Amino acid sequence: MSINSESDVTANIQIGPTNLGMVRIYIEADGIDLPMDFEPEEALEIAEELRAAAEAARSAKG
Repeated sequence: MSINSESDVTANIQIGPTNLGMVRIYIEADGIDLPMDFEPEEALEIAEELRAAAEAARSAKG
């Protein structure tokens, strides 16, 4: 599956700090529980990538 492939899978996402000073992205879907922990600096890099992708998508939509 690539970034441009559509999917019928639905999932929930939660993002927040942990009590250990990490940022957790938690994805829950049918039969899947996927917690991903990141150092705050890594989380900021991910946020920048999300923002850049959103801006590119907005431009492509035109």
